[in-house]
Amino acid sequence: MKQAYLECGKIINTHGFRGAVKLENRTDSPEVLAGLSRVWFREKDGSYRPCRVLHASVQKQFVIATLEGISDEESANRLRETLIYAAREDIPVEEGSHFIVDLIGLPVKDADTGALLGEVKDIDTRGVRDLYIVKNERGEFMVPAVEAFIVRIDPDDAVYMRPIAGLLDGGAENV
Repeated sequence: MKQAYLECGKIINTHGFRGAVKLENRTDSPEVLAGLSRVWFREKDGSYRPCRVLHASVQKQFVIATLEGISDEESANRLRETLIYAAREDIPVEEGSHFIVDLIGLPVKDADTGALLGEVKDIDTRGVRDLYIVKNERGEFMVPAVEAFIVRIDPDDAVYMRPIAGLLDGGAENV
């Protein structure tokens, strides 16, 4: 089952004396985070509590936000290190794109034969192209997220790829 709420940021500091907070972005861009009209806090019992965003703006790679009910520096300071979440339906997703959290753990299958090649262990988004880190019984290997390798993604089924010779021999250094 897909998660209803996705981690989208973290309150890392206060901003000014009127309760604004500085958010570390954990979405595709700070503009996505600043565009949310509400965020959610995860409660100790695992439930989520909504909080309306009164104002948000991008400041370099961060977001400065004013949240409903947070009106002074002291209450904002108590929120430091707090993760914030967004409802899945509130985050814009381009056609053909997927949430990383939905891909982790998916089987990876050969696009031509359907043979099981491994499982998506993680996705490294730090470079120019995402790298899918796939694990199988021989080890881990990295696959660039380009059409030459990743043929199709069905988040309810599998990632279908077309491996090149030697790619699946184990060891992340193969790509």
